[in-house]
This record gives sequence, structure tokens and C-alpha cells, in this order.
Amino acid sequence: MTDRPAYLPERLAWLSDLNAAQYLTEGLLTGKEDVPAIALNKRAEPLPRDGARTESGPVRDLVDEAMRMWCDGKPTKADAWIAPRLHATLRLTRGEAADRRFWNYLALGVAPDYVVWRHMSEPKEDGKLPSVATGRFRGAHYTQTFARLWWAAELFRNGPDYGPVVTACTHQDMLNTALRLDVIDHRPTAQAMVRLIDRGVVRNGREINALAGAINASAATLMYDVISPDVERDGHALQRWIDASEWAGPVPHKTLPEGPDEERAPDTSVEALADYFAELFEDAPVRGREPSGDRNA
Repeated sequence: MTDRPAYLPERLAWLSDLNAAQYLTEGLLTGKEDVPAIALNKRAEPLPRDGARTESGPVRDLVDEAMRMWCDGKPTKADAWIAPRLHATLRLTRGEAADRRFWNYLALGVAPDYVVWRHMSEPKEDGKLPSVATGRFRGAHYTQTFARLWWAAELFRNGPDYGPVVTACTHQDMLNTALRLDVIDHRPTAQAMVRLIDRGVVRNGREINALAGAINASAATLMYDVISPDVERDGHALQRWIDASEWAGPVPHKTLPEGPDEERAPDTSVEALADYFAELFEDAPVRGREPSGDRNA
């Protein structure tokens, strides 16, 4: 299986899509080869910032701990643990997180072994070797291994509270489906979805996908940010949190870290949408579920 990089610089970096593509070999994607770390780092670009949040060691420590904790279990279970801690370790702005070069480097320069461990496919009946999709190394924010974790934490946290992130990332269909929706950028919408999971209204992948589809379809005619407004985001709170990275130290492994000290999504807005989404879900088509009319007969 692909091993951790033989050479890990002290600082994180950028790796362009073009340069990243050179290392996405069949050997790496099937877990048979390692990334040539020294050659890759010669092509990497220094970050235009410095400080504690650019250090590679804390990220490497997180992935090592995740692989240790779930070495005998399902790798998917690591998502709910690592997502909030990755977010709290990196302390990025959304603009910084939107740069694919950063995630390319994390996947290939810092933790290619984690990507292979987490996303290796199941053995195939046709005899072909299991492999990792290239999009897990270099891809969209909702498929790339580390970008999807960071954005899940960013979009589902409720101010400084990462509890909703754990709920969302415990269900793979929240990452695979809900994370793709534009409406999830509206905080009360994201929190309302999590609330329905916590209440047991939505219980499994089929139901999560049905709920996400219904919410997205309804958004074409109903503006959620009008009927359930959010508070104005406080950029100063985020900057204070970023500045605090210089003395914050490593994130805790056994308890959740704290995110930026931003105001939470208004509970009245979240509750209103949760009630509305529950009604939508009643009529949403779920494979294997009887139509609502039959259930109420």
C-alpha cells in the first residue's frame, strides 16, 4: 500500500493541477507505488503566507491518528472525526480554501497514503485492481479528499460549534449529495438538514438523498434566505480566530475543537426551515418507502 511521503517539508505549499496530474499514475491510484516526494516538492510553490497554520506537521499528525484509530474498521468513519479537526488546524479563509492548488498539495505532498487508505475501492469481480478515483487527489471541492472535509466543516459548523459537522459527516450521503447543493451555503438550511437527522426524521442514505433533492427543487421557487434569514457574518471573528493560530497549539483529539467565535444561525430560522423540510420530506419519493397517502391510509 502507498506509504507516507519519504520527505515532508516543514511548510505546506501549492501544487498546480498540471503538475499534480504527473503524479496520478496507475501505480499510485492502485496503491502500489509511492509519490516521489522530492521531485514533487521541486514543482510545488511556496504559500504567500507564513505562520503556524502553514506547518505541515499538524496535518500529518491528524491523518496518522485517523488511520491508527480506524485501522481495523471502516475508513469512512474517520470523516466525522477528522473534518472538524482539519478545519480548526488549517484556519483558512474561504478564499484560501477555494484554491485547488492547496488541496492538491495536501493530497499528494502530505498524505497520499491517507487518500489511498480512505478512498480505495472495493475489490472488483472482473479481476481489475481496486483503485482510487483521480478526483480524490485532484478534483472538485465535494470530491477531493481534504477539500470535501474542510468544506463540510465550514458549511455545517454552527458558529464555533462543530457538533453539527460530526452529524453531517457521519452520513456519507450528506457529503456525497448535500455538499454539492448551492443552497447548503445558507446556514439555516444546512442546520435544518442536520436537525432532521438528529431528530430521526431522516435516518439513512436513501432518505438523505430524497430530502436533499426535495430541498434543492423547492429552492427554485422559494428563497430560503428570505423566509429564514441568517445573521450577517462577522469577518472580525474569523480573523481573530486565524490570528490565534499562532498560540492555539494542536487541536484536541478526544474533544471537539472550537471554531471562529461567530454568532450562530438564528434558531427561529433553523426551526422554521426544519419544519418546512419535514413537510417536504413527507412527500419526497424514497426508494423502498410507501407513498405518503398509503402510509396514512
